[in-house]
Amino acid sequence: MVTPKKRLGQHFLRDENIARKIVGYLNPGIPLVLEIGPGMGILSKYLLENQELDPYFMEIDPEASRFLAETYPQISGRLIEADFLTYNLNNFPTSVITGKPFTLIGNFPYNISTQILFRVLDNRERIPEAIGMFQKEVAERIASPPGNKTYGILSVLLKAYYDIDYLFTVNESVFYPPPRVKSAVIRLRRNKTEKLDCDDEGFIRVVKMAFNQRRKTLRNSLRALTSQVNASELDALSDLFARRPEQLGVDGFITLTRVLFP
Repeated sequence: MVTPKKRLGQHFLRDENIARKIVGYLNPGIPLVLEIGPGMGILSKYLLENQELDPYFMEIDPEASRFLAETYPQISGRLIEADFLTYNLNNFPTSVITGKPFTLIGNFPYNISTQILFRVLDNRERIPEAIGMFQKEVAERIASPPGNKTYGILSVLLKAYYDIDYLFTVNESVFYPPPRVKSAVIRLRRNKTEKLDCDDEGFIRVVKMAFNQRRKTLRNSLRALTSQVNASELDALSDLFARRPEQLGVDGFITLTRVLFP
């Protein structure tokens, strides 16, 4: 047994059926898998049992690492004691064998789930797929289409490079200790976009500026960026500038970025 630690956001999944279901969504065509925060190993067990997979596990909690090593002897050599947010993924899976694409999976700690997704984005060329448990509100925000109130910065940035599926909702009662909110499992699968048809950094800046003032029209929220742009170019996009950020999809933000960051 591992003592749940609030500072690590630990809520251990207890439902075997849900664990089996999550692992079942993995793409067998990507055998290398990294589980983040295995805790007491309810997902790990099914990853280790699957002969098609080559699983590794990253755990920051020394108590959980000891428990995993004692409970699952076959995890030896596959357990990395490190913080995923700071770990150099160039060394994964080993300093000898690196560069392979891998799937990220886990019952992600809710207090760092957004940071995990930004690391996925930063490493999108190596992470073609990610499947994880998130707070339901965050999962809905990530998977939300344009026009929805939950649609936001993370929705746009992730959808630029990933297709996102909201798989299923999970009740509080299947965790120890139970969280105060419902959870949900989502899957990210890399789309065909290798590079955006605009300046990457400019795209991020436009999206963030727009949603930081989401009640305003884009004409007003992006005013600081439009002052140096030719008036005729702005007029040609008057329809887009008249909208609010939640009304624009990825393509709309790319169009704006091409004008604002030529």
